[in-house]
Amino acid sequence: MNIVHTIKDLQAGLTALRAQGKTVGLVPTMGALHAGHASLVKRCVAENDVAVVSVFVNPTQFNDKNDLAQYPRTLEADCQLLEACGVTFAFAPSVEEIYPEPDTRHFSYAPLDTVMEGAFRPGHFNGVCQVVSKLFDIVKPDRAYFGEKDFQQLAIIREMVRQMHFPLEIIGCPIVRETDGLALSSRNTRLSAEQRQQALRISQTLFESRDYAATHTVAETQKFVEDSIAAAQGLRLEYFELVDGNTLQKIAKWEDADYAVGCITVFCGEVRLIDNIKYKG
Repeated sequence: MNIVHTIKDLQAGLTALRAQGKTVGLVPTMGALHAGHASLVKRCVAENDVAVVSVFVNPTQFNDKNDLAQYPRTLEADCQLLEACGVTFAFAPSVEEIYPEPDTRHFSYAPLDTVMEGAFRPGHFNGVCQVVSKLFDIVKPDRAYFGEKDFQQLAIIREMVRQMHFPLEIIGCPIVRETDGLALSSRNTRLSAEQRQQALRISQTLFESRDYAATHTVAETQKFVEDSIAAAQGLRLEYFELVDGNTLQKIAKWEDADYAVGCITVFCGEVRLIDNIKYKG
């Protein structure tokens, strides 16, 4: 595996391989890699001749400077995981390499980016689109891989690719969970042992709500989830929304959507955790 820190070095390596007719896959990450990332990376390695994984904590998508400062950075361990997965290039640029000058581009994909995370984290998706579009321009991948845990992000990136005519395929990969159900997240490392147990209630509630929803209305299911999290020690619900999985707009009845998803964000102490579950589709 080659660890590269500059766009010039990465593109030189990719140009040589493309000249041999090789396909290129990209997995954008912010590092602090875990088994969830590894599942994306392994699929990328399996489906492409060349696998590029970026490791870059993107400052423009953080609307909380404290969250940016505390985001785990574990490049050495990340590179060990990537090498074991068979990655060709680990791309670990500096902030100055990606943003030699401020990125003033504004991306707007309403209504996809104005609800849920878009409402609670102003500017977040603009920052995501800034960095992902840069990575697409730098790497020019044939395929790019994103996790379905960031459900809204995946929908927005698909729309960005469609509107900007990027010649690549976006591949969504299923949520990877611990054996007890907790969705894998780099932020899980910030949980104490007690908080780790408390956080488990998030996925448990979602699984229970899926069974509950089979015989109850959307409004009843919404209340079931809200009440369950409210009753859980150490957790504070930011939002839970039942939405059309394609438009991300709230649904009032199950018949309103062929594809229905519940998206949740919960604070466990100071750690913000997201998850989602599919009800229909």
